[in-house]
Amino acid sequence: MYKLTNRTPLSEAQEDYLKQVLLLGSGGEGPGRLEDTHPVSTQSLADQMQVKPASVTGMLKKLAELGLVEYEAYRGVRLTEAGYRVALEVLRHHRLIEAYLHEALGYGWEEVHAEAEKLEHHISEAFEERIAEWLGHPSHDPHGDAIPSATLELPPTTPNRRLSALEHGVRGLVARVATQDQDALNLLAHLGLKPGAALQLLEQVAEGSRIQVGKERYLLPMSLAKVLWVHLEGGPHDG
Repeated sequence: MYKLTNRTPLSEAQEDYLKQVLLLGSGGEGPGRLEDTHPVSTQSLADQMQVKPASVTGMLKKLAELGLVEYEAYRGVRLTEAGYRVALEVLRHHRLIEAYLHEALGYGWEEVHAEAEKLEHHISEAFEERIAEWLGHPSHDPHGDAIPSATLELPPTTPNRRLSALEHGVRGLVARVATQDQDALNLLAHLGLKPGAALQLLEQVAEGSRIQVGKERYLLPMSLAKVLWVHLEGGPHDG
């Protein structure tokens, strides 16, 4: 658990809320600078945490008292600098654990999220550093999500776009897969659509995105095309 200076450690629930405020406030692009985040509604948090809005309101008031969020009824919530750093620390733990489970223990990329959710609050800073050192201080987890550094800085980003938002003819590399649904990840793995995979968008149709991966052609349904983020290699793209 994260310990604020001269304060008792935060609870797992408090850490979870801060992490979700960061992720929801960053949109689908993954966490970035604090100033680029937007306010998160109580309802969005309730839906994500699978609790009643009244429970969210009570938690946000407690976090505001600790100086970790800025909360105003009906206007949403945003992290303070202190809350942002806590959220990044929790994300670092989570994503290092995912990478370690995948690389060292042979977990599938569809399995690691659930395990990391259980472990992220319970590893020490020393264990975190050992994991990072063993992995070679990775910048991204198995899904392509950025791992904050030990000093809580995010790695440099490259311009990525959702596959569903691109125009035909684009070539690129899968940069990130923004879902933790096990069935979706299983399917994407079978299709060879993991971070680093090369693809070409052939056309956008009502049903989804028609792509080519190596010699194979697939029609990805819209639900999957929306979670696949691509680093463009050239060719036309959406403005």
